[in-house]
Amino acid sequence: MGVRTPGELVERGLATPAQAGALAPVVDRYRMQVDDYYLGLIDPDDPDDPIRRQALPDVAELVESAGELRDPIGDSVHAAAPQLVHRYRDRVLFFPTFLCPMYCRYCFRKVALNEAPVRLDDVLSGAVAYVAAHPEVREVILSGGDPLLLSDDRLDRVLGAFGALPNVERLRIHSRVPVTRPSRVDAGLVATLARHRPLFVVTHFNHPRELTPVAEAGVRALVDAGITVLNQAVLLRGVNADAETLAALFGGLLRWQVRPYYLHHLDMTVGTQHFRVSLRDGLSLVRSLRGRLSGLAWPTYVLDIPGGGGKVPVDSDFVRAEPQRGVYTLVGPQGGRWRYVDPAEHPAGFEGHPPGAERLP
Repeated sequence: MGVRTPGELVERGLATPAQAGALAPVVDRYRMQVDDYYLGLIDPDDPDDPIRRQALPDVAELVESAGELRDPIGDSVHAAAPQLVHRYRDRVLFFPTFLCPMYCRYCFRKVALNEAPVRLDDVLSGAVAYVAAHPEVREVILSGGDPLLLSDDRLDRVLGAFGALPNVERLRIHSRVPVTRPSRVDAGLVATLARHRPLFVVTHFNHPRELTPVAEAGVRALVDAGITVLNQAVLLRGVNADAETLAALFGGLLRWQVRPYYLHHLDMTVGTQHFRVSLRDGLSLVRSLRGRLSGLAWPTYVLDIPGGGGKVPVDSDFVRAEPQRGVYTLVGPQGGRWRYVDPAEHPAGFEGHPPGAERLP
């Protein structure tokens, strides 16, 4: 069942009537959906619980800060066909659904997820035709929404259609289902996915309390079926922005044979200022783990250049600190330079430059 309305939070003891009234406009703007399983991970007595912060709406989401974007990583800039994004030469993103088992409050597609539902039959053939016509594409990534909410038959059809193309060498699925609805990872789903190897599943665990026995059973079933499982986390203030939490998360994933792949710096999504960590603090935090964790447990800390400039590793020459605190020069993976004013340090901008990324000549 789960919850979809502020009133249901009151019934579950997770909000007072007054709080529910204040949350109504938040849910009107950005939908809420949390399954019973994930609700059960929340400590109802802790208003700052890191599981709560990810799952339940907050009135802070109504504040749209300077520089925040409705399409922060530029999906629309790189749209190549309906529900298909071609940002990097050798891979594409396909969105077979915009439904999720839980609508994370920091999600960089939180605006897109409120749009009209995707009709798979209307978009799949065009996406497959595009990939077939672009032999440079070697990898198809299913994203969304959450692709693992498709039925086994539909998922089999999507993976089979792309996998049958001679230029496609790899398939990848990005999913939070193993975290928020692990019961979906049943024998039927695992068998469906295993038919399409080489297949990579990228999960999205953000906190060690999400590493439950139920989640472990689903992940181990995928691993045992020969599916490579990776994880990408997002650095979030009040959730995991400390060394002890990240070390426990990455170490716990590795015990499951899940490779920590990316640690994302929070995107410039509308209504997410309360989750922001500065790049300076993020770098300090990540560097504090050096030598403490096995290299196998070490993700790449990355920043998506706002507006569609591409993903860059933060601890590299792609991100160069300027003499002014909180100001950086970013070098895009496919060329171009941007001035980046860190919104965590300069929420109103810096010397006339707005927070976020501004392309340089």
